[in-house]
Amino acid sequence: MINQLLRFTPILKQKIWGGKKLNQLLHKNSDGSNIGESWEISDVDGDESIVSNGAFKGRTLRSLLEEYKYDLVGDYVYKTFGKQFPLLIKFIDAKEVLSIQVHPDDDLAGLQESFGKTEMWYVMQADEEASIIIGFKENSSKEEYIQHLNNKTLLSILNIDKVAKGDVYFVPPGRVHAIGAGLLIAEIQQTSDLTYRIYDWDRKDIDGNYRELHTEKALKAIDFSAESSYKTTYVKQENVANQVVTCPYFTTNILPVKGKKGIDLSEKDSFIIYMCVEGEVTFFYKDQEEVVRKGETILIPACIEKVEVLSESLSELLETYIK
Repeated sequence: MINQLLRFTPILKQKIWGGKKLNQLLHKNSDGSNIGESWEISDVDGDESIVSNGAFKGRTLRSLLEEYKYDLVGDYVYKTFGKQFPLLIKFIDAKEVLSIQVHPDDDLAGLQESFGKTEMWYVMQADEEASIIIGFKENSSKEEYIQHLNNKTLLSILNIDKVAKGDVYFVPPGRVHAIGAGLLIAEIQQTSDLTYRIYDWDRKDIDGNYRELHTEKALKAIDFSAESSYKTTYVKQENVANQVVTCPYFTTNILPVKGKKGIDLSEKDSFIIYMCVEGEVTFFYKDQEEVVRKGETILIPACIEKVEVLSESLSELLETYIK
């Protein structure tokens, strides 16, 4: 039995569009000037998270899943997703705009032996006038899209939202998107590193090369339909797990914590991940005590049925599990 709360060493990723907020605001330990992502919990091949606390310190997440199976992730999750941990948890600092891109669904990604990529974003901090590109303004078509792509006028048919702290966006496979400059984001997604890059603003990498575009793959993935609104609305009641997003791959709630609160996990046949997006929260389980500060993450194995949390002032957690 995995009889402890699990913490992991963040995996920091340099990106052409990355900045310094992961260091300055979330206190990630890096000397790099363009750290774009902190992979908090990962089972991506070659980037498996390593436990940083307790009796399992030094073990990979993958090795724990292979040994403890249902105890770690729950019966339903193990039967559904097998021996790969199904979620990738990140913090993202976009100093510059990311490429315009799209993600494949499970069927299309399966051709590359990967899960698809459904994801959501929670905006932790936004510079003034920061925005994201998300979906089409109006229903489009393959022909219209190709015309604008070739003419470099794609922005004229894409939807652009100005965003602020606390905004949430759900990004299903097929939805064209780009995180804009000046945003610090908590991202929850399927375990997949598949991205089909559509347009990268004609910029070059540190070696002077243009990054690869995936025009034909993207065409097979894109959903050309439009939504009336792309922002996710939710309520935020103190000391209550308020549902923000639910889909077959994850459910995410926002839990504002003030004071001491017991959390009953016995009805959830799943691991639970908590990302602290504001303040700091202390987790208690038996004789274990873990302080989780803004920009930190903790995983509760499925076999643990109850924890307590304490925050002296109002803090906020993102709570994620699989129904």
